[in-house]
Amino acid sequence: MRRCQITALVMVLMMIAAGCGQTASKSAKETSEGSVHIQDFAGRDITFDKVPEKIVALSNGDMSIVYALGGEVVGRPSAELPSSLKKAEHAKQIGTTHQMDLEQITSLKPDVVLGNKQLNEKDISSIEGIGSKLVLTQANSVKDIQKQITLFGKMLNKPAQAKKLNNQIDQKIASLKGSSKGIRTLVVYGAPGTYMAALPNSLSGNLLELVGGKNIAADAPAIEQFPQYAQINTENVIRSDPDLILLMTHGNAEEVKKGFLNEMEQNPAWNDVKAVKEGRIEILPNDLFGTNPGAAVIDALDYLEKK
Repeated sequence: MRRCQITALVMVLMMIAAGCGQTASKSAKETSEGSVHIQDFAGRDITFDKVPEKIVALSNGDMSIVYALGGEVVGRPSAELPSSLKKAEHAKQIGTTHQMDLEQITSLKPDVVLGNKQLNEKDISSIEGIGSKLVLTQANSVKDIQKQITLFGKMLNKPAQAKKLNNQIDQKIASLKGSSKGIRTLVVYGAPGTYMAALPNSLSGNLLELVGGKNIAADAPAIEQFPQYAQINTENVIRSDPDLILLMTHGNAEEVKKGFLNEMEQNPAWNDVKAVKEGRIEILPNDLFGTNPGAAVIDALDYLEKK
């Protein structure tokens, strides 16, 4: 009799254990089904337990993609907002890709921080240390921006919106084909005292190529620390005789233009360059060219197409 009781007890315990096992298995399955798996531009596999809701963006470009996909941010760059992103005014300012404010980011308790592969890879441990995930991307071409859109679409569970946005970019690029003007152009990235020529493997160089412009610095050797740019060789510029010189900057555009003109004045040979003689030295809009324009890349193409 006692043996039967023990056997019955064992069977009950086994049934309870099996039930718990099924519950645990079901719970694990539900968690897995609600999770989001992505791979960022640094090749890092990142998993979220659920679709991220509290988002911090370190650049306007990343932020513009989030809003274009129907999302919003709780933390934004400490920089002037372009008119297209005024809806993000309420978000807390958290520094930039160059110098983020970890204290402010920590106070927001974000699910994810969107950063730059080159500039923020060093910040992975700091962001993970506050319990958040850091997703790294970069934008050296329109294709990179489209990859960002696809990645953020997957992360935010907005694949249809991402596909629609990428289709719009593809349609814009397709409309540019066959309308090449072949304008010889020098694209200059400037900061006070520093001027570099944009190469075809830079975002601005790629944009110029897509609208049919001819980059006179295309064959110039890249700077080791900044492989998307080259030192400006005055002799080569004069020899190439560009029709147009475009200036882009992160800082005060007029100050950069003034400094660039002062540099040219020190070498009278610049006066023989067609763009200088005709006064075709123009400043590119900061929000479209001084940084990654994100979803506004179509506007950047529109702007260059009219040059």
